Amino acid sequence: MRGLAPVRRAPSPGSPSQRTLVSPKRHRKPPNPPSQAERHSRTLPAKPPAPAHSGWGKVGRSEYSHQPSILNVSGIQQVAAHTDVSQMWQNDLHPILIERYPGSPGSYIVRQHIKRRIQRLQAGWVVEEDTFQGYTPYGYRTFSNIISTLNPSAKRHLVLACHHDSKYFGPQWDGRVFVGATDSAVPCAMLLELAHALDSQLQSIKTSLAPRPDLSLQLIFFDGEEAFVRWSPTDSLYGSRHLAQKMESTPHPPGATNTNQLQSIDLFVLLDLIGASNPTFPNYFSNTARWFNRLQAIERKLHGLGLLKNHPSERQYFRGNAAPNSIEDDHIPFLRRGVQILHLIPSPFPKVWHTMEDNEQNLHKPTVDNLNKILQVFVLEYLNL
Repeated sequence: MRGLAPVRRAPSPGSPSQRTLVSPKRHRKPPNPPSQAERHSRTLPAKPPAPAHSGWGKVGRSEYSHQPSILNVSGIQQVAAHTDVSQMWQNDLHPILIERYPGSPGSYIVRQHIKRRIQRLQAGWVVEEDTFQGYTPYGYRTFSNIISTLNPSAKRHLVLACHHDSKYFGPQWDGRVFVGATDSAVPCAMLLELAHALDSQLQSIKTSLAPRPDLSLQLIFFDGEEAFVRWSPTDSLYGSRHLAQKMESTPHPPGATNTNQLQSIDLFVLLDLIGASNPTFPNYFSNTARWFNRLQAIERKLHGLGLLKNHPSERQYFRGNAAPNSIEDDHIPFLRRGVQILHLIPSPFPKVWHTMEDNEQNLHKPTVDNLNKILQVFVLEYLNL
């Protein structure tokens, strides 16, 4: 397995060693919150995985070291003033807090909601659906990723991603519905709020006055992140596996003969399991540590300006390094192809993870508001806006 250490073959279901092989996004539905030992399962390589390409060409990252444009105090204050978590809650989050496993009526409703919210903006997003059939333990199902891109012809893209599906729990739960508030309705709503709050700034990306005309922004909403029955290489990450392969085989810029869409990804930022109070986000990858450090610096600056709520200085969200392990999530198909990853997933996971309690009542609105501000400042700095 490229980018990960060899993994033993999983024992048969019910064997005593089964739990030691389970990683956080792989467990079906535990009766109790998973132990710390169960949260991580695979050792990361000492170095980032080598790209499976002979060369990166003019699009590639190896020839380029991107520098952010640091916002001044006034710019940071403007970001804080223009984002509105209450509006996000009502307009973006509530419509997503429904059952939405792949192929369900709720999945269609949520996809339509995401597309409508983005298409109404002035920045001029190009919205595409990557729809395909995938084989699951329940037979073939239809999956649909949503890809929203500003200036698709730009050579390079900052990618922000999350998954829009909810985990399938089946009929044995006596009519109870799993809505996956942290997993991952809130990350979806955060990306929609970012696109809305930064709409005026993002419009400049498509003009001749853009500070970096070669760099743009892409939002990806994956389908089928969750396993239907039990996490395995074939029952998980349906959408991200399909899209990574598709992007690798699609020339970019159009007409190119030696570069593809995957190689145009400058940095892949994946959001997951966000919305509970007091999260801690470690740095999982050393080759993107400087971008994690920017998140730390932005958080400290916002705190110092009094722009974060319920945020004591000793409870900084972005801190420290993770143990040398990998979490199976939608970044994996991209990581294995050499894409640089910034994984925004808390450790430990929220206590409500993969339980019916992962609902709106257990979300912490001030934390989501704070993370919105941090992420929006990060994006403006990265895009030199």
